[in-house]
Amino acid sequence: MEISSKENTHFFSNNTILPMDRSSFKSESSASKEKQSCCGGIKIFLGALSFVYFAKALSGSYLKSTITQIERRFDIPSSLVGVIDGSFEIGNLLIIILVSYFGAKLHRPRIIGAGCLIMSAGTFLIAMPQFFMGRYRYERFPSTTNSTVSISPCLQDKSQTPFSALEKSHAKINAGCEKEAGSSMWIYVLLGNLLRGIGETPIQPLGITYIDDYAIEENAALYIGCVQTVAIIGPIFGFLLGSLCAKLYVDIGFVDLDSITITHKDAQWVGAWWLGYLIAGAISLLAGIPFWFLPKHLPKPEIRKDSSTSSEQSKFITEDNKEQHKSYQQQVKIAEMAKDFLPSLKNLFGNPVYILYLCASIIQFNSLIGMVTYKPKYIEQQYGQTSSKTNFVIGLINIPAVAFGIFSGGLIMKKFRINVLGAAKLSLGSSFFGYLLLLSLFAMGCENSEVAGLTVSYHGTKWTTDYEQALFSECNSGCLCSKNDWDPICGENGVTYISACLAGCQASSGSGKNTVFFNCSCVGTLESPSRSSSAVVGPCQKGNECPKMFLYFLVVSVITSYTLSVGGTPGYILLLRCIKPHLKSFALGIYTLAIRVLAGIPAPVYFGVAIDTTCLKWGSKRCGGRGACRLYNSSALRYVYLGLTLVLGTVSIFFSGAVLWVLRKRSSPQDETLSANGERGACGTKSRKDNFVNSDRLIQTTYWPEKETRL
Repeated sequence: MEISSKENTHFFSNNTILPMDRSSFKSESSASKEKQSCCGGIKIFLGALSFVYFAKALSGSYLKSTITQIERRFDIPSSLVGVIDGSFEIGNLLIIILVSYFGAKLHRPRIIGAGCLIMSAGTFLIAMPQFFMGRYRYERFPSTTNSTVSISPCLQDKSQTPFSALEKSHAKINAGCEKEAGSSMWIYVLLGNLLRGIGETPIQPLGITYIDDYAIEENAALYIGCVQTVAIIGPIFGFLLGSLCAKLYVDIGFVDLDSITITHKDAQWVGAWWLGYLIAGAISLLAGIPFWFLPKHLPKPEIRKDSSTSSEQSKFITEDNKEQHKSYQQQVKIAEMAKDFLPSLKNLFGNPVYILYLCASIIQFNSLIGMVTYKPKYIEQQYGQTSSKTNFVIGLINIPAVAFGIFSGGLIMKKFRINVLGAAKLSLGSSFFGYLLLLSLFAMGCENSEVAGLTVSYHGTKWTTDYEQALFSECNSGCLCSKNDWDPICGENGVTYISACLAGCQASSGSGKNTVFFNCSCVGTLESPSRSSSAVVGPCQKGNECPKMFLYFLVVSVITSYTLSVGGTPGYILLLRCIKPHLKSFALGIYTLAIRVLAGIPAPVYFGVAIDTTCLKWGSKRCGGRGACRLYNSSALRYVYLGLTLVLGTVSIFFSGAVLWVLRKRSSPQDETLSANGERGACGTKSRKDNFVNSDRLIQTTYWPEKETRL
């Protein structure tokens, strides 16, 4: 049915509030038109918000996929990468209180549009260092480059190297030092991620509440579920984009790719990490355009005009809240809103269920955010996989398992009509069994790569104690080698050597990736000391059992991801049902703020610091100083990474148990439902019938921070 021009003008008015006293006099035709107008407007907003959720999830997951690329490109340790990753949460911290509290009274669609613009600018800023910091330089001995001069890897005498070659090498190093001394380009990545955090802030609290305010009650859950479903698709494309870009060389389009002497399997390989940020920034920019043309208000559905709160929430909020909510809906000035801030905050923190669930969430997200941030690095180092394959596996296997788990959680609650107490049990059970499954991953690791001088001695003895001293042996004592180089070669005995010089190689043939080293005195010492052997460019592959262990890891990881995700929706429903309607946006803002500040910011940092302690071989910067880690102790990495995750997860389970205990204490023995004890903000029900949650609303897959990448 067509809508008249007058109604269109009325629809797009910023202050469209339909008078309640005229509803009984409307004709059936005008009511039908109004319903169409309302549905059309909310569906346009729904489509725009879904695209924004896709854009922010894509850029966020792409950042996770490029953690190792950024670490290698800027030659920085994992702890500093953790600071860069946490800067997104710092951006949220700066304005989330203001946005969540005052944003609901302002023009919400335009605030979201402005956020998209800021988010896009931040994403573009992350990619900018690529165009200002020069070409990427990796460690390679001159003999492995395309040069007409043949140089022996084992420099027994400097006279073996032509003077011009040494002179040029030192000149390049000095020039590089001058350039690096005045620049720390990773700061631009940090600032860009900070802007991303600022821009993303209004999307969730304002977008979800806008839908909840203007959608028909029975459709609100479906609409929110659609938004979250699209949000799950974002990380899939983000990690797949990361997989594609990781295969492309970092300076693609700027250098001759035939001159590159390393492959994407090399520890020094850096993919085109910047390319994905340009794509993600363009998508974020496009996603924000529709919000500038959407109205501040939409016509409220007829069935919601006579009630200030939903029928379901009224079951859990005491009667004295209704008058507060009515006064809250009236237009007030900024000063009056500010006056209510501290009482509202006190009201939230006086709710024991809210506080305990908040504590459980903070500790659990410390566990999950740290695990997700360094999961690509863990797979690469533990199982010897490339960055491209790692991102592909995470995007195509783990994230769909998370999406299916979220959907299953809502479906279980709808199917069995689970009440608030049951939701707490389901959330606790999923966390318990999820972390129990994670415990089995301790048995699914690979042994350390056999690297002469680091994990094995030159005489075949496993596990050396003094790594720096063990790099030199009798077989390479006549060579002038540096212990700081990392230019690995693979001997025909299956052992990796840090460089051709430390392997004692006397000659080489070929160039670039096809270089072969001969007369390597150290290669033959493990099996046949009397003869010298050859080696090729690049590290050796891990043991034969490692591919099998990787498959086991993937299976358990997928099941764990699904199990942990099942409890997400029930836990979030528990949170929403125990807060007052007029504090809904504020409570979600505080919840998100706490997760960002106490989990999102510190978790990547201290996980990175812990992972750095397992490094066996650090790279060296061109001007001196420690660079990025080249080789990790596989066993130590496994115990630190999984152990830290499990310890935090166990503590969060105790807090979840405390939530259940409080709810049981408040439940009546007859129906095991929450009783209204007269305490403000407490969860309560009137009868067993009232305790059943509306099935259409419980199917929603509501939002929680970093949900898209909970792996």
